[in-house]
Amino acid sequence: MNLLLDQGLPRLAVPELRRFGFDVVHAGDVGMAAATDDELLLFARREGRVIVTLDADFHAALALSNAATPSVVRLRIEGLRAQPLAALLRTVLTICDADLRAGAMVSVETASVRVRALPLVR
Repeated sequence: MNLLLDQGLPRLAVPELRRFGFDVVHAGDVGMAAATDDELLLFARREGRVIVTLDADFHAALALSNAATPSVVRLRIEGLRAQPLAALLRTVLTICDADLRAGAMVSVETASVRVRALPLVR
């Protein structure tokens, strides 16, 4: 699975996720440190990447636009360091693999994972 880590996530998670077999880039490493959410959505859609973020705005943008892609994983757990973040994502991405490949918004909390298929209105 191809991932785009948003600016608020630790860059050191990139090599950890690569060790698990993910094709992952960080927004700051691809010249998008100051990109808008719309620019990141366009980049992820064009590159076939799932956005991983702490930001609720991506879910709102997908809902308002009724877009089917890109998939977005919103982490609602702040302060995770690179290794715990990578381990958590490995689990979530494995569980939600088919949903994310089909187009989904995933919200991850300490005790739950919620999945909504895209587009929201069919």
